[in-house]
Amino acid sequence: MNESDAMTQFHHIRLELAREPGHPDGAPDEGYDIVAPLDADGRLDGDAQRAQPDRGHVRRFSRNETVSAGRLRHGPSGRWMLDMDQGEGEDAIGFRFGDERFVAGEYVSLSLPSGKQHTYIVARVVEV
Repeated sequence: MNESDAMTQFHHIRLELAREPGHPDGAPDEGYDIVAPLDADGRLDGDAQRAQPDRGHVRRFSRNETVSAGRLRHGPSGRWMLDMDQGEGEDAIGFRFGDERFVAGEYVSLSLPSGKQHTYIVARVVEV
């Protein structure tokens, strides 16, 4: 185990839909639960994800019910994908996820295959 492995821990990250047209107050019952490796600065760690690919997973929820589930994937050019199981939902691509800090109160964006982009607030982050 190298020094960066010791610094990287997997975390449960709760993303809730932020304010947008149709949701002027946001929608805390719409979003994603993600289990992902974060480094000491709260950034996604691609090396840790590739080393333990089965640990990174995703659950999309609506009205606090699970809509779909899948895997977190770190792909080409550093892209992060929420790879939802076939037939259960649309995949989403993290917009600049490699640059973002996943700490409570920060905002991140996801792009859907339809081209729509949604912004989410990081509601909480807990080590697992």
